[in-house]
Order: sequence, then structure tokens, then C-alpha cells
Amino acid sequence: MHNSHISQEVIEKVVKRRGKEHIHEDLVPTKTAFVVVDMQNAFMPGPLAHAPCDMAPNIAPQINRLAQIVRDTGGVVVWIQTACTPGDKITWSNAHNIVTHERAEKRFVALARGSDGYGLSPLMDAKPDDLYVEKHRFSAFIQGSSDLDAILREHGVDTVLIGGTVTNVCCESTARDAMMLNYKVVMVSDCNAADNDEEHNASLRAIYLTFGDVMDSAMVGSSLQRRSNKRAAE
Repeated sequence: MHNSHISQEVIEKVVKRRGKEHIHEDLVPTKTAFVVVDMQNAFMPGPLAHAPCDMAPNIAPQINRLAQIVRDTGGVVVWIQTACTPGDKITWSNAHNIVTHERAEKRFVALARGSDGYGLSPLMDAKPDDLYVEKHRFSAFIQGSSDLDAILREHGVDTVLIGGTVTNVCCESTARDAMMLNYKVVMVSDCNAADNDEEHNASLRAIYLTFGDVMDSAMVGSSLQRRSNKRAAE
């Protein structure tokens, strides 16, 4: 896994601004969604990948454990899958024009809806009752990408836990836009994967400073279980 690290200087800056180290540590399980971004074959090391993240398989156990805790405590698990369709070549042409033609075409093949690359990695313990949402931009929340916002609001969700790959692109983009839409945001440090520690930690730092909170899966899981047990005892 990544050596996730946020400096003491940044922590002190956040505490001074917010009054505490973790602003979202008291999670309400029934209002929480675990949004798992792009854990698809197209992003895993292997022949189906167009942009493999070598670290991605290493976060699968933490994602699966936290997903089960979210389910058990009354929250929802959402699996986000990127798709590339012919229409995206027009509506998001710039994204494909700023890379080589070969890379753009490889992306369209790897992420064609229904293809093996589009499918979730077999490492993921996805359940039939989980939610499955297709997106067409790096962010799952930005207008024109998906209907994730409407789906979560129908489920009474006001807090999103973000995991998946890669930390500093689709995960961070989704986290930033979630905050802009008034969700409480938690980046789960050991449930995110990037190409290297530097890019991973830069993204965590950016979210922690301004857009939300950063916790590891053990802390998030404990918070959910503590609140759930307290409610059951009342």
C-alpha cells in the first residue's frame, strides 16, 4: 500500500481552521455512501488495461472490508464504472485531444460499455444489492457525467467516503465535486491508489486542507460501528 502521510504542519493548519483534526469523524451510517471509483479491469495491471495502476490491487482488501462494514451498519456501497461511448468523443473531445491518438483509441476500446475492461475487477467483492453507476468524466458528480447525485439523494445520503483509483484524478475529482454539491467528504487513505506516493499524498493533502476529511479505513470503520452500536443500544 501507499505510505500515506499528511505532515504535522498541515494537520495544525487544519485544526486551527476547523477546531479539530477530523471534522467528519462522527459518521452517521445510514446517511453514508462508500463511493468506489473505477476499480475496473481497465485500470488494473494486466492485458485489459489501458492505464494500469500497479497499486490498485493492493487496496482491494481494505475496500472490501470497509464496504461490508458500510452495508452492515446501514449505509450504501456504490461502484462507479467509467464508460467510453462514441458520443464522448464529441461531448468531451478535449480530454481525448490532449493525449496521443493511440492512447485515446486504446481508452475507448478498454472502456467500451460491456467490455471486459469495463467490468469490475474480480478482486472486488461487489454485491447484487449494491448500487452501480456509470460515469463519463473523471468526476462522477459533475454535470453530464452520471446520475450519482440524484441516486444518493434518493437514499438520504449526505456523506460520501471516497475510494478507488487513481487517487489524484478520478477519486479527487469526485471528492471535490461532492463537496461542492454539499456532501460531507472523506477520502479513505488506504482505499485509494495512485501511480506513486507523491501523487497520492498530494491529493490527500489537497482534500484535507479544503474539501473534506482524510481517514484510513480502520478509523472510518470504527466510527461507523460505534455509531451503529450506540443506536442499537438506545
